[in-house]
Amino acid sequence: MERIWNVLPEPPVSFYEEHPALPKVVARLLYHRNLRSKDAIDEFLHPEYAKHVHDPFLYNDMKKAVARVFAAIEKQEKITVYGDYDADGVSSATVLVSSLRALGATNVDAFLPHRETDGYGLNSRCVDLLADEGTTLIITCDCGVSNRDEVARANERGVDVIITDHHAIPEVLPEAYAIIHPKVPGETYPDKGLCGAAVAFKLVQGLLHTHKASHELLANGEKHEAWEKWLLDMVAIASVADMVPLLGESRTLTKYGLIVLNKTKRIGLQKLLLEARIRNDDGTNKKELTAETIGFQIAPRINAAGRLNHANVAYNLMVTDNGIEATNLAFELDKNNKDRQKLTKTYVEEAIAQVVADQKDNPVLFVIGRDWSPGVVGLVASRLKEQYQKPTIAMAYHDGTLMGSGRSIEGFNMIASMQEIPEHFTKFGGHPMACGFTLASEDSLDGFRTALLAKYDEKTKDVDMRPRLDIDAEITLEEVNWDLFEVLSKFAPFGKDNPKPKYLAKGLTISQVDHLGKDGRHIKILATHTTPKIKKFVGWNFCSETREDNWCKLLQAGDTIDVVFDIGVNEWNGRRDLQMTIVDIKKA
Repeated sequence: MERIWNVLPEPPVSFYEEHPALPKVVARLLYHRNLRSKDAIDEFLHPEYAKHVHDPFLYNDMKKAVARVFAAIEKQEKITVYGDYDADGVSSATVLVSSLRALGATNVDAFLPHRETDGYGLNSRCVDLLADEGTTLIITCDCGVSNRDEVARANERGVDVIITDHHAIPEVLPEAYAIIHPKVPGETYPDKGLCGAAVAFKLVQGLLHTHKASHELLANGEKHEAWEKWLLDMVAIASVADMVPLLGESRTLTKYGLIVLNKTKRIGLQKLLLEARIRNDDGTNKKELTAETIGFQIAPRINAAGRLNHANVAYNLMVTDNGIEATNLAFELDKNNKDRQKLTKTYVEEAIAQVVADQKDNPVLFVIGRDWSPGVVGLVASRLKEQYQKPTIAMAYHDGTLMGSGRSIEGFNMIASMQEIPEHFTKFGGHPMACGFTLASEDSLDGFRTALLAKYDEKTKDVDMRPRLDIDAEITLEEVNWDLFEVLSKFAPFGKDNPKPKYLAKGLTISQVDHLGKDGRHIKILATHTTPKIKKFVGWNFCSETREDNWCKLLQAGDTIDVVFDIGVNEWNGRRDLQMTIVDIKKA
């Protein structure tokens, strides 16, 4: 669906006058990100760990949770960290288990559910299993807040539950021993946008700060401050992978986490970087690791474990200190990721065929595959949502049930709508833009589809749902230079609510159009603008055969186009060149 291009207006003159020291291009970008006060701008442009990472004890239940954990460690109780099967859940479990062991816990391990047999979140059968094995304290991470019945079952079995989570809040909270969640009603913690691993990290911070008051070193001989900082590689991976807003404390944690990631001591992560050809054999990185490295290369490999196999492969890789085991696990993860890529390509083609057949005019897309792997349907939903700019539900049959994932667009809070029709699900959870669920049976599909479409109509009747692309400014190609890039680099790391700045150039004349990539799905355009100097653009998936607008077929030399693009760097054989990446394109 063609997007409406919206060039954001100039800030008011008063904003420039309030911040005279800021270059205009910087001030404009800050204004469009709703960063208006001196303190907010200072935190964004110059994040300081000591200043902008909040006191963990601002959480209402933090003291209670910390006391319970130390009581369990002292009594050598069996502690189980109950996580999730995605990159955020794996990172959360890694942060918690490794830190509990560093603090002296001798009877602690992680339990990561299997996507297909256990589903998302706490599971009563698994709670019973853990209780039977002697667990007396469960600490959830990246899940738990929607598991009221399962927490009640744990209480019946004499198992205390500490919840650390960040997902949508249900109408009735579980009766857990403690809940560390930035969005629960009455919570005083100032930053509401943390990912699951960051919330787990706040619990670890509380434990470390408390332990330091009476101990010079951790039980493993490490210094408290050093241990805390070395955990930030996992927090950064989770923050980018889970697409939380990279503003406020999340931005600070991610910025410092990227510094740690670039010199990580985690042997499993080192082997994964080597397997992904991000790192050289001598241990140096081929280029600086950024949020994009996480989003496109690291997180997909971690997620691939839970999609096609079991998340334990990724978790064990992150916690191992054995080089041979790390090499083998990294190889397995990389293979899982390659298999996942092949499956995704096949499923997406099948899903698009379903849409083309009878859903092109539908406001919400529903696709389903009898032989699809449930672990990949989220990627199918994401690809279709991007291509059609519509909320998308992708489902797979599994043991008489339907397991599905949804991806939404601005203007339609998918999880809030699902919370109003809970009778259709045996389990569900998620965020406004993404969700996962299980339907009780195949017979439930028609009712679910009808109910969700009705909710869409109800929630969006007064909302303009045409897809819109916000653009930071219109410029000429001659303004794209290293000085502009250096300004833009101050805004990294980029992510949700802090996207790469996007620019519009109108009236470009094409000199050459070529396919890129092994299968020709990408595009390279050489074009001129206000001078004869030729500039290069690349665009990912603009020539895919599944697109109705295959731009490699629609464009030729001599055509005039308008392009929305972002600016980055292409590094190849030691050479660094500015690269303009196409976000959207129209014939002028």
